[in-house]
Amino acid sequence: MNYNKADFIASYGISSQLPESDRPELSFSGRSNVGKSSLINKLCNRKNLARVSSTPGKTATINFYEVGDCYFVDLPGYGYAKVSNADRERWDDLINSYFEAQRHHTLLVQLIDCRHVPSADDIQMLHYLHYHNIPFVVALTKADKLKKSQLAQTQEEFEKLCLPYGCQKVVLTSGESGYGIPELQAVLNAAVAAEYEANAEDAE
Repeated sequence: MNYNKADFIASYGISSQLPESDRPELSFSGRSNVGKSSLINKLCNRKNLARVSSTPGKTATINFYEVGDCYFVDLPGYGYAKVSNADRERWDDLINSYFEAQRHHTLLVQLIDCRHVPSADDIQMLHYLHYHNIPFVVALTKADKLKKSQLAQTQEEFEKLCLPYGCQKVVLTSGESGYGIPELQAVLNAAVAAEYEANAEDAE
């Protein structure tokens, strides 16, 4: 996948606006302020591809980015207390309708802050992904905030927690230092390659 060839496509506030699903889609989910925009920017080696908001909970749309021959799909952050119930319901409807649609759900990257135990909303999302059989990996963010001596233990603890939910892999990352970014790129590349291979076999 050519990460250097990345462009913002559009933001969609209602499910009926979503573009046709004509290629692999790599979606990104996480709690508000977990670092989704920073991670997407680091993956694509761009500073401002995804806008980093200083106000958690502000993004209430699904943002599409064209990355090579794939889509990056940035889902609205969840779990921020200062939004209205109406906004929260609209976000839930938007996310549900995205996953329920017949789209190329190649892989979801679930972001969790490595410095804290998963929130109730994080656990609820893991249950959701497991229940709906959505293929996903977990990207632990903010690894640059840990001491080197903490990295291996943190990785192990989150693997024990996430793998029972069907998580395919746990990758420790930092949108600041770039820690773990090549490993996460390799995971995404493998998922996209597997989908193209499966599609080629189906076409035969």
